Order: sequence, then C-alpha cells, then structure tokens
Amino acid sequence: MRTQVAPRRSPVANAVFNVLNPIPFGCFVAALIFDVTYARTAQVMWTKGAAWLIVIGLLAAIVPRLVDLAQTWFTARHASTSADRLDFWLNLFAIVAAIFNAFVHSRDAYAVVPEGQWLSALTVALIAIGHVVRATLRTRTEGLAHG
Repeated sequence: MRTQVAPRRSPVANAVFNVLNPIPFGCFVAALIFDVTYARTAQVMWTKGAAWLIVIGLLAAIVPRLVDLAQTWFTARHASTSADRLDFWLNLFAIVAAIFNAFVHSRDAYAVVPEGQWLSALTVALIAIGHVVRATLRTRTEGLAHG
C-alpha cells in the first residue's frame, strides 16, 4: 500500500513567518496596555505611544501576512488546514480593525477613548484566537497523523 505525502511548506517561508509574526502581536498588545493606561491617567504620552505602536504593528504585519497568504492559498494550499485558513481570516480582520484603530488614534487627546480601547482589544483578541485555533487544531491534526 502506498501512502501519499502531503506537499510541505517552504522552510525559508516558515522561518520568515515564524520570526516576523510575533512582532505585530506584541505591538498591538502594548498599544492595548497604553490605551488602558491613558484612559486611567489622561496623560497624552500614552495615547501617542499607542498610535505609534499601532502603526509599527501594521507595518510589521505586512511581510508575515503576505507569506501566510501565499502559503495558505497558493503555494501550499493542499497542505493548509482549516485552522490555517481560519487563522488567516482572523488575522486579516484584526489588521482591518487595527487600520480603523490607527484612524481613531489620529484624533486629538481624549477623543480616542473608548473607541481606541475597544478596537485595540478587538485586534488583540482576533489575533490571539487565531493563534489558539491554529495551535490546537494543528496539534490535533499532527497527533492523528502520527498516532
């Protein structure tokens, strides 16, 4: 009996994705912390810092999202699972929320509250859910393949 080997993802693309993917998530989490701190202290420095972190997170998200797009939908689409596709869509929606959040943070001072906090929380939640889904379903799939 012959077993079929699923096409594998590019090791270089995986390395680039795994190195760069945590950067935007860290920036968005820090922006959420800054937003909460600003709402409690009303020190303008915190909202300006959050605005910069959101922009840096969006810029840092470009390369990993392009790699994920290519691997999920084009080059390794036969190897991608439903978890990979769900993680892709959740991250895409998170980036759209972060873009809206960047526009909210372009407002003056206290006009950022509470929309900035909600959009920051939504962005972080969507990315976190995507990571959890990808990790749990991928682990479950690999366990079934090996066991």
